[in-house]
Amino acid sequence: MASMYGGYMGKVMKINLTTQTTEEYPFSDRERELFIGGKMMAAKILGDHLTGQEQPFSEDNLLVITTGPLTGSGAPSSSRFNISTLSPQTGYITSSNCGGNFGYFLKKSGLDALIIQGRCSEPTWIEIQNETIVFHRANDIWGMKTGDVQSALDEKLRQKNGKIRKNGKICIGPAGEHLVLYSSIVSDERVSGRGGTGAVMGWMRLKAVCVSGNKDVPVHDQEKMVAHSKKWFKYLRNHPLTGEQLPKYGTAGLVSAMQMRSILATKNYTYGQYNDFEKISGEELAEKYNIVNKGCLSCPIRCSRTVDVDGKAVKGPELENLMMCGGEIMATAPSMGKLIYHIKSIDNLPSILKWNYELDELGMDTISCANTISFAMEANEKGVWKNGLCFSKTEELSKIFEDIAYRRGIGDELAQGSKRLSEKYGGKEFAIHSKGMELAAYEPRKSVGLGLGYATSNRGGCHLNGGYLVIMEGLGLAVNPTTYHAKADLTMMFQDLMEMISATGQCLFTSYAFFPAPLMKHPNAWYTKMVNRVVPYCGASVRLINKYPELLKIHLPVFHHTKGFEYVTGMDMPFGKYLRCGERGYNLEREVNRRFGVNVNKDALPKRLTSSLQDPNDPKSKVPLKKLKKVYYHARGWDRNGLPKKSTLRRLQIEVEQSSRG
Repeated sequence: MASMYGGYMGKVMKINLTTQTTEEYPFSDRERELFIGGKMMAAKILGDHLTGQEQPFSEDNLLVITTGPLTGSGAPSSSRFNISTLSPQTGYITSSNCGGNFGYFLKKSGLDALIIQGRCSEPTWIEIQNETIVFHRANDIWGMKTGDVQSALDEKLRQKNGKIRKNGKICIGPAGEHLVLYSSIVSDERVSGRGGTGAVMGWMRLKAVCVSGNKDVPVHDQEKMVAHSKKWFKYLRNHPLTGEQLPKYGTAGLVSAMQMRSILATKNYTYGQYNDFEKISGEELAEKYNIVNKGCLSCPIRCSRTVDVDGKAVKGPELENLMMCGGEIMATAPSMGKLIYHIKSIDNLPSILKWNYELDELGMDTISCANTISFAMEANEKGVWKNGLCFSKTEELSKIFEDIAYRRGIGDELAQGSKRLSEKYGGKEFAIHSKGMELAAYEPRKSVGLGLGYATSNRGGCHLNGGYLVIMEGLGLAVNPTTYHAKADLTMMFQDLMEMISATGQCLFTSYAFFPAPLMKHPNAWYTKMVNRVVPYCGASVRLINKYPELLKIHLPVFHHTKGFEYVTGMDMPFGKYLRCGERGYNLEREVNRRFGVNVNKDALPKRLTSSLQDPNDPKSKVPLKKLKKVYYHARGWDRNGLPKKSTLRRLQIEVEQSSRG
């Protein structure tokens, strides 16, 4: 359905794998105004189809691949796309944002989104060129790892066309084929990692999708957008986080700050620090192992590392990969009676580089995989589940990864994730997940706002969908990390902002520049210290903004996203309306999850994080989740059961017709 707005190609295609047929799916301009694109658009589509009775592995489920209006527009860091589905890992809808070039080429093919449903009779891959969709047998590439799949597809295209035209690909590895509940979808070297999207694709017997095209993405006001983008690029390059830290060290540059703030997840979240953290830091990676920095299309940040693994240049690990495979499973013994653990040896970083590459090739989420193994190690240590796995004993770890991906031996059990293992064997108090999704590398007992975000995240234990308040609690600013004051209101604001940024097709790292550069450059300056002290007393003011964002009919000088959105689409989008759109998306996801049983009891963290002190000398070093949720629900306009009130849905114009468009 053609659009009057810029940034949209105006067409969504629905693919039925069972019948190998396609049809255009209607998505109106009114829906674009309300649900924008990306994960919000996907939530609307899923909400119109899912009733709450569906199973992830069934022909009733959908795999929805969406772009945002800024995808391919030339805006900074705007090559992102989103994959949403009913998650086999959590039982709720999940969304997974991914970089690379697939989203760009999907737009170039003339499509804003793909809706995939059904199940192939045999392994299949799909070729899309300028809206033409062709189904191919994939028996010869079924079983291949992700890198080999993508190379094989390029060779097929070369043989067919005489050359390899520029294209974008998504594919699964052996883990997706064998329905590992946290298997991922890989695009070039980028990963749609969380929620088990790869398992849904594997159940569908869909090995890969390859897309290309030569259509131009329409821009409402090209001249103004070009001028604005130049300023935007410059701002990002000059900001200390997006222009210095991330380009120089990637996300791994946060390790040192996390150590200082006691938020390094160590030994299955038992501790928040360990000695020799420098050995897996961003500085160590940059100095000894980094070959070159890379970035996605149109991205000035260039946060990706390229490293050498067995003589091959491959994508290096991000912070979460370093920490989950480092401090989580390589911890040995405490240092001199302190609550600081050692890691195994000085040679651990090359091992982590290798493990990160292996997991990407197998198509598994590094966070959930490493966290599940860490749980299993502690369960063995405590005698809850005798499985032979031990902290710091990592000689067989590569084999364990393979066993999980192919569901062999103990790998068949580990493929279920820590929640299901704890339900089977015990140890629920130290199974570190929320809604069945394992937490990322940030220990929340010294970042309680992030703890609230983990618990209330729509897709489960996700730091990004949870609002990433740790950026204010130690990794950017230094707001009191254990106070509950203002944290609920700030969590809501940042969840809504990230919801909207993702929906537009941009990288969430661009949000780092939301914090004024002087505060980031001078953490010990009097004005920075003043901000840190004042923020906990601003809860009422933040709540007022969250409740009445339309009053902010302005464009913030530190937030270029709103003007960029206007110039690309032609929609009016001041900061307040931008925030409101994000709130609509967040509540829509919650409303769809209501059908699958989400409630106050599911917004939970394990007792280790809510009842056990990280530091015995600090009575505040635990997440006061019950108190935080009460304030958060009130701020959101949710009832005591953690569900959006009817008045809230009406205010946000959320109407979802189940199965109305079949």
